[in-house]
Amino acid sequence: MGDVHLTGVLRCEAIEQSHRVAEHLPEHIALTRAEPGCISFEVTRTDDPLIWTVTEHFTDSAAFRRHQARASASEWGHQTAGIARDYTISGLTD
Repeated sequence: MGDVHLTGVLRCEAIEQSHRVAEHLPEHIALTRAEPGCISFEVTRTDDPLIWTVTEHFTDSAAFRRHQARASASEWGHQTAGIARDYTISGLTD
């Protein structure tokens, strides 16, 4: 098993979505960084207020999949469900 890396962007369609990201992001970052297997996790607003860069690094596929399951079921997942994500994931195995 090897490390899993995710890079990409969240693309908000309206400033209201971007405000929702900003509101819920601190807790999402704190919870994710506390997860077993999380090596690094960053979500950063770009110069475009509707676009946020995302970089994630987990120890293995199992840790990454646990993160995905937790995040999608969390308040973050519910509040950002309609926001487009454009991600590239490397190192993910079955």
